[in-house]
Amino acid sequence: MLPEDDHVGRRKPASGVHISFGEPTIVFVTVCSEKRVPWVAQPLVHDLLKRAWTEADAWLVGYYQLMPDHIHFFAAPHNLDIPFNRWMAYWKRRFTQKAQLAGRASVPASPIQNPANWRWQSLHWDTRLRRSENYTQKWNYIRENPVKEKLVTDPADWQYQGMLNVLRW
Repeated sequence: MLPEDDHVGRRKPASGVHISFGEPTIVFVTVCSEKRVPWVAQPLVHDLLKRAWTEADAWLVGYYQLMPDHIHFFAAPHNLDIPFNRWMAYWKRRFTQKAQLAGRASVPASPIQNPANWRWQSLHWDTRLRRSENYTQKWNYIRENPVKEKLVTDPADWQYQGMLNVLRW
């Protein structure tokens, strides 16, 4: 058994995405809601995320899936002057601004539906894919999440997923 000081592995995600010129860069990302509160998989969030990602076009979002307390998506650089972590902070901020505006215009039925309560964890998990097969394999695996969680019986029935941009390997 290792003492606390001899911890093996990462305690938190590594920062930044290494971009190799001449090679495709596709990043698999997981972002969780703060305290894993299950507010993510609902129509307004889905719409606001798509709008925020479309506006924050320094990185392009390909396939994505919303689960109750987290999201998975794939992203590729579109503007190499904008580092990945800066882009992540930007779209989260845009999403929060849009959610606050939407919250002022409606009366939520429950605290989970109240945009004022929607917060992201400050950190995220990202992995740069190394081969084109990984993109397809990861997406196929992710698509099964709603079935594993017994939210639907067929992955195609999960309404909180899609693709915004084709990310070419």
